[in-house]
Amino acid sequence: MAGHEFSVAILVFFLLSGAGLASLLLHRKLPDRYRQDDTAAIIRMVANVFVVVTSLVLGLMVNSAKNTFETADRDVHAIATEIILLDKLLRRFGEAGDEVRRDLLNYVKQASAVARTKANGLADSSQRGEDLLDRAGESLRAITPTSGAQMALWEQALTKYQAVFDLRWKLVQQADGTIPSALLAMVVLWLALIFGSFGYRAPANFIVVLSILLAAALMAATIYLIVDMDVPFGGPMSVSRGPIDRVLAALSR
Repeated sequence: MAGHEFSVAILVFFLLSGAGLASLLLHRKLPDRYRQDDTAAIIRMVANVFVVVTSLVLGLMVNSAKNTFETADRDVHAIATEIILLDKLLRRFGEAGDEVRRDLLNYVKQASAVARTKANGLADSSQRGEDLLDRAGESLRAITPTSGAQMALWEQALTKYQAVFDLRWKLVQQADGTIPSALLAMVVLWLALIFGSFGYRAPANFIVVLSILLAAALMAATIYLIVDMDVPFGGPMSVSRGPIDRVLAALSR
């Protein structure tokens, strides 16, 4: 669903408002036996069942999206911290660590360039980003420690590099969100049924039409925010790019 949050919201708005307004206009053309009070009561009962179920599922979707967003935000700060700590270890190698530091800086610069068009370049899955990080790892493994102290530093640096490598791929996997499209589609269909019940036997006046349109717009905005939060690296509710800026500043010193 990444990149399609706005399209989903527009589709939801037209589907919900269309269901409500179609019911409002068409119920008058139904035969009298379909407009009796007992029929209307059953329709409202069915709609109430879906109101309860939809409320529960929407609550679960909000919680899932919130957890996805918070996990991605935490991992972005974690990878930023690991890169800075790795750079500090490499500085202690002196000239032997300069090539690794250059490769690491090039990777961060690439991530920063990607961040100009995406919310966070540290979640970039491009081949160039992967190659730059792999090159830093190869340069690090090529270092030959000359003392016990350097061996300890080298092992710590390898551990930090592996943490950066693992976190990068974890962020890449988080970029597409966790809410299944099928579940979202089912919830929208349930909402359409609920909105259809709103227009059944309702008076066709300006206030009723405005209420249906306003409710559809607000529900579409709700779905938009849920989907947008579930995709943590795009849209208005996205993980901050502040960590990558701090990393670039730290490595450039």
